[in-house]
Amino acid sequence: MTIEFVKSHGAGNDFVLIEDLDDQIGMLDGGFVSVVCDRHQGVGGDGLIRIAPSDQADFFMDYYNADGGVAEMCGNGIRCLAKYVADRGIIGGDTLRVDTRAGIKHLVLYRNEEGLVDRVRVDMGAPILARADIPVAGDGDPLHVAVNGFEAACVSMGNPHAVVVIPRLAEIDVERLGPAIETDETFPVKTNVEFTEVLSRDEVRVRVWERGVGETQACGTGACATAVATNLLGLTERTVGVHMPGGRLDIEWTDDTTFLTGPVVEVFTGTLDEHIGRKLPAPSRR
Repeated sequence: MTIEFVKSHGAGNDFVLIEDLDDQIGMLDGGFVSVVCDRHQGVGGDGLIRIAPSDQADFFMDYYNADGGVAEMCGNGIRCLAKYVADRGIIGGDTLRVDTRAGIKHLVLYRNEEGLVDRVRVDMGAPILARADIPVAGDGDPLHVAVNGFEAACVSMGNPHAVVVIPRLAEIDVERLGPAIETDETFPVKTNVEFTEVLSRDEVRVRVWERGVGETQACGTGACATAVATNLLGLTERTVGVHMPGGRLDIEWTDDTTFLTGPVVEVFTGTLDEHIGRKLPAPSRR
């Protein structure tokens, strides 16, 4: 089989997007996803997004991590979806509603002089702060969770995050500590990990270890979780610039919701040829 795709990124967090608005492909096989996202044998990406129809919103974001696992939400990926459908005229206007496994998200699109989307604001919803709902095993304040020799402030943005505030980000071995915390038994469904250095009351620097992916250039839900956690810890204000290796994301946490604003870039288009089609199981229907 052959499938057309687009490669895009939001602040360096990159994705393979596949349009399936007629719902002909359906939910994807995990092995197919993992090889497509492989940076040596496939296209390469931190995740794969199938753009699917929705009865409740304009589109459904069927999102998969690079290891083939289904994920709830991706703040950078949803901006890539918005650019895809807007730049191709599939939708008009500057607002968009996208259904995800973490609920319906409302987006505002910003265009450049050529009329193409280059920045998107996403209403990410309210953070989840109840320990059992994040989820985090055990009892006690989820903002002070002892794990692997560190204290983590745990927050969910539809997916779980453990924010670890440290004095100097450069001194942290992310490749070693990231997976150790991700898979710690404290987190029943594993967790994303944000190693965070507070620069000022309105700026932080973060490196992210994403569940099922590894270290990524940026993470939208992780940026939101970091802003919420550092504010609750008394370290930052509610409007925070989050500096990640791939660029800056701007977060605003209000009484009712959390807004994520950041850039989006389309890199190239292509076709998954028969070589990949022969190697992998066919995508399965939902």
